[in-house]
Amino acid sequence: MLDSAQIRLQRETTVREHMEAENAHEFERCIAAFAHPRYEIVATGEVWDGHSGVNALLQANKKGFPDFLFHPETFHHAPEAVIVEGRFTGTHLGNWRGLPPTGRKVDFRLIIVFLFEGDRMVCERTYFDIGTPLSQVGVARDPNSRAGKIALALNHPIVIGKALVRSMRHR
Repeated sequence: MLDSAQIRLQRETTVREHMEAENAHEFERCIAAFAHPRYEIVATGEVWDGHSGVNALLQANKKGFPDFLFHPETFHHAPEAVIVEGRFTGTHLGNWRGLPPTGRKVDFRLIIVFLFEGDRMVCERTYFDIGTPLSQVGVARDPNSRAGKIALALNHPIVIGKALVRSMRHR
């Protein structure tokens, strides 16, 4: 039986191999690091389960950002997980989630929780703010900026109108 230090080392080795393969866009090797491949993208509510599901997600990311990389910065260990803080970078050169290529670069922070059952990796759960990459590719604006406020008013006049009426009533 492995002790906790050995399990920790083995899990981190698995995670590093998985990330190295994903950054090399060697998706078969990337997927092979899982006992059961599964990605959960918390920002969008998506679950990509099984080999074909995970492969579809990875291929879509590569199509949209052919030069994408994940830059791990900090590793944390939990009883059933390895948690990695880092950044995702790439250039939007292909269709991604229905968006035509803008040629813009993205660079945003994210946290990935790699879940384990014993020494077997069974899930990659990713947390990030979806507004940041959408702003960076040019399809969203900071709602606190002047341009963002104008876009909100033009794109959502009924919601904004109701909010204005409510705020006037509560003064």
